[in-house]
Amino acid sequence: MLDAAPLQRRFLEHADHYARWSGLAVGIIAAQAISTLGHIEFEQRVVFCITAFGLCAVAGVLLADALTLVPQDVVRTASLAPRLVRDHVPPRMGPLIALQGVSLTVLLAITAATASVDPDRVFTTGKVVAVTCNGMWTTLGPWPGLYYSLPMFGALAIATPTCLWALRRIADGPGGEQQRRDRAWAVTGAWGLLVSSQQLYAVVMVSVSLTDTGCAGAMGALTFWVFYPLALLNLCTVVWSLVTLVTPRAVSDDGPEESPDHA
Repeated sequence: MLDAAPLQRRFLEHADHYARWSGLAVGIIAAQAISTLGHIEFEQRVVFCITAFGLCAVAGVLLADALTLVPQDVVRTASLAPRLVRDHVPPRMGPLIALQGVSLTVLLAITAATASVDPDRVFTTGKVVAVTCNGMWTTLGPWPGLYYSLPMFGALAIATPTCLWALRRIADGPGGEQQRRDRAWAVTGAWGLLVSSQQLYAVVMVSVSLTDTGCAGAMGALTFWVFYPLALLNLCTVVWSLVTLVTPRAVSDDGPEESPDHA
């Protein structure tokens, strides 16, 4: 008799892959559906598409982690040294993505604070920024004020603590070093995809607004030297995060050699 694993067991062994890919597929479907909502202006539709896709990617990774089969038949001895989350995330890209998350929050806070406010139109305020052009006031837009950034803030508020909890759970939980590494990298990739795609679009909005007219002054130079390189960096992070989410073992981010697993 052939000693073949049951179909259910074989499915569960690859359930984490199916869940991650399904999260991306659902995100694409959701983004496509949102893009057809003609009663919402184009810039707002793009914000909703990016946010929906990123949240679906995060949800797929969290589901994948919950479905991951952890070996239970090996007894392992543990030292008193605790496992640290930073030992399981990408040594180079992990801190970079965390820095991008902080910079995204700061950028959105600044653009929200500088956006023009219309007390009579609370729910549509924050779409432009007012500047002085040749001694006269004019507006530049679309500007990522609260009208556009509220969905981004909401997505960060939901995804960030959830991913941190997942990373803590992975670090403290059972499983081999390679398995924990794959799971932690996939979570990092999902959060990085959400953060970098949102920051990329926010930077593009700011850059377009500041370079669309000759009234930006010094801000035009700031766009060239700061926002364009930042957009390129976020584009690279989007690609890295997507590849890491789909196939964590295909990505290399080797830092200094680490000591063997303490557990």
